[in-house]
Amino acid sequence: QEQLVESGGGLVQAGGSLRLSCAASGVPFSSCAMAWFRQAPGKQRELVARITAGGSTIYADSVKDRFTISRDNAKNTVYLQMSRLKPEDTAVYCCAGRPRFTGDYPYWGQGTQVTVSS
Repeated sequence: QEQLVESGGGLVQAGGSLRLSCAASGVPFSSCAMAWFRQAPGKQRELVARITAGGSTIYADSVKDRFTISRDNAKNTVYLQMSRLKPEDTAVYCCAGRPRFTGDYPYWGQGTQVTVSS
């Protein structure tokens, strides 16, 4: 059964840090690009960061130099280290997987809430 399970969300003060984890099972993890998306209330879902199977990364402009995406293929886990958090980072964060040579993300987690207080 294909499954992505996020953890690590919570409530943090502005300027603080959190590390999100996403553990995958039943998916071809090592050959997938993995991404973190977020959706705040009343807003569209946005791509936060993505890491390819080869380790290349991209980030949304709003999180560059504050967030770092990484992966551990031995553990089938992708991480999002978030630093210098801002209230506008408050959202539900979901991880997603995209198999090589496809344009879609068929694998999704349920999401974890991140709330940043001012």
